[in-house]
Amino acid sequence: MFKVGDKVVYPNHGAGTIIGLETKEILGEEKKYFIMQLPIGEMKVMIPVEKVDEIGIRRVIDEEEADDVLRLLKGEKSKMSQNWNRRFRANMEKLKTGDIYEVAEVVRNLTIRDHEKGLSTGEKKMLNNSRQILISELVLSKDMDEEEVDLLISEVFNDNPYMDEEE
Repeated sequence: MFKVGDKVVYPNHGAGTIIGLETKEILGEEKKYFIMQLPIGEMKVMIPVEKVDEIGIRRVIDEEEADDVLRLLKGEKSKMSQNWNRRFRANMEKLKTGDIYEVAEVVRNLTIRDHEKGLSTGEKKMLNNSRQILISELVLSKDMDEEEVDLLISEVFNDNPYMDEEE
């Protein structure tokens, strides 16, 4: 179980720090909630303690795993459907897992595709959201600020040999 001060990831929202535990009465029933502070945007999220496992809350990766994620960004994009709707759904499923490697794969694939062919409006929004989720976890795991991590990711893509290839 988690406690105040733990750095955790909320799938589809990103990483943050548990800053409190509150009890709220909802429909006559008392329920406990973790209060999670997101480092980006200073947003707070209430997480029902009893649903932590169901939601998929997990601990933030360590610095070594963060370096593995950055290496994954340097790789070749995965095979993706040419149909944007299928591609969008497949990427959404990856993001829902909350797995940082799946999120990084979505960021890598969409960034390379954007460079090669451009993205639809929906995919651009997905890229921005998934990049923010990735940044939020790397901020906490590498103990860097948002701008530093954003620059680090941009540098990784600038060095990615697959960014220059045409299909």
